Formats: sequence, structure tokens, C-alpha cells
Amino acid sequence: MIDVQRLRVLRAVAEHGSFNRAAGALLLTPSAVSQHIAALERTLGHPVAVRSTRGVTLTESGRLLVEAADTISAELDRVRHDIDRLTAPRPRLTVATFTSGGRHLLPEALKRFVAAHPEVELTVCESEPEEAAPMVRAGAADLALSYHFDGPPPVGAGERPGLDWVPLMEDPLWLVLPRGHRLAGRSSLSPAELGGDRWVLGCLKTEAFLRRYAELAGFGLRVGASTTDYFFAQTLVSAGVGVSLVPQVSLAPTAEVVVVPVEPPRPARHIGVLLPRRRRPHPHAKALAEALSASADAAAAGGQGARP
Repeated sequence: MIDVQRLRVLRAVAEHGSFNRAAGALLLTPSAVSQHIAALERTLGHPVAVRSTRGVTLTESGRLLVEAADTISAELDRVRHDIDRLTAPRPRLTVATFTSGGRHLLPEALKRFVAAHPEVELTVCESEPEEAAPMVRAGAADLALSYHFDGPPPVGAGERPGLDWVPLMEDPLWLVLPRGHRLAGRSSLSPAELGGDRWVLGCLKTEAFLRRYAELAGFGLRVGASTTDYFFAQTLVSAGVGVSLVPQVSLAPTAEVVVVPVEPPRPARHIGVLLPRRRRPHPHAKALAEALSASADAAAAGGQGARP
């Protein structure tokens, strides 16, 4: 049987790139680290690490073991959180959410959930998708309201196992222009038609999308302002700083701006829920995920897909 402590030592070696640095991080001697790795190799029957003057390189067997160690560590962390929950005076539920999704979908879902489960002690953490997935995997959050742009969801085949993605809704992107903009009267626009304008960026992921688009369309992206808040970005557009690309759930139209749909193929964020993959699903996490699904359905039925 493979020893969990030896897997922990191998993870440290992989992270730090040497036996000496791994020993320092683990408060062990380099000799003890070497002995742990040697014992692991004897158990496995294959080498897991190759030492050289440039440091330590993992073999393919070593890399597979580190991936397994990451999964085991996350599962143990999640079990620890579950045990802490069992001993708590009230059942607890922690949900991670990105800002605009929390503002748009979470309040109504929480109303449904609290009405059905008043005994549960809720904690809400603001987290971007790249932060939320590790939190759910490790048990620091029981579920996460998250999103992704083009490409696979954050639990694709290349990801370490442990998470499920439950899609909720599409969140199309809109162009936001100052009221007096020369193209404000158009029924739809291609971002390429705004290639000469200065852009106000509302988040790093939108910036990445715009830069890819600009490169394909053959124009240079001129950035007038860069923020991590779509609502602030829209106030800058209203002040005439530039134009912006904003997801629908983050739109906050005012008299000073005009919102125009992007011409097809229209880009969108894909909003969903991240849940830990487990044999016995957390009943309260499942209940809140269902409430979020109902909230998304209600938003769609209420015309949220129509032009603002």
C-alpha cells in the first residue's frame, strides 16, 4: 500500500524542485526526504524522481502519483470539513460566487433555500472561477456559482477529478456605448467596427476575449481604462472614457449609455454550479444548486434574454 505521508513528501519535491527545499518546507532533513522517496519507489517498483545538478525531475510514474496525491489531499480536506460540520451545533453550508452572478441569481435562490432550510448556517464567499474550483475541490466551499467563456467548463477532461459542472444559463455579452456615440443607433454591432475606439475593460477574462478577437479581426486594442468591476466600467463609459463589452447580468443601463447586441456569432459567458463529485451528495448543497437552477429559469422566463 502506498503511504500517504510519502505522497505528501513527493508533492513537496515536485513543488519545490529539490530534496533540500522540500525538506525545508516539510521541516525534515534532506536525508529523511530521500529515504521517503526511496521507500515510495520500492513500494511502487518504479523510479519516481531523477536527481541532477539542475534539481529534481519527476518521472511519468512520479507525475501520476503527484496527481493522485493532489486528489487524495483534497478528499481528506473535504472529509475534515465534513467532520467539522457534523460536530457543529447547526448544519453549515458555504457557497462561493462571482460578483455579478451573486448579484443576479443568488439572492432569489437564497430566499428559496432559507425558507426551506432555516436551520442551516450559510456563508457566502466572493470568489472568481479560478479561485472557486480549488475551494470546492478541497471542501472549503460546498458549491460555487461560477462561469466560463469559450472552451470547456472548469472541470474538463484535462482537470483533476473531483468536480461536476451543472449548467444554469447563457449570459450574452453586450456592447456598451456612450449615448452620443456615432454608432449608438445601430441594432447590432461587430466589435471590429469599434476597432478605432478606446475600450473600458471590466474584467481580465473579457480583456482576454477582446484581445483574441482583435487579433483575428486585424485591429489593435486601444485600452482607455482597465477595471475588475463591470459596474464601474459602465460609469466610465457614461463619462466618455470609451466603449465596453459587458455580460448581460452585469448591465446597469443609465440615460448616459446605450447597450447594443453583438452580431452573431454572439459571445457569451456560460454560468453554472460547481459541485464536489462524491458518492453521497451533500443534501444542502444539492438543494441550493436546485434553487439556483430555479432562479435561472425564472430569470429566463421573466425576459432576461430580451434586449435591455
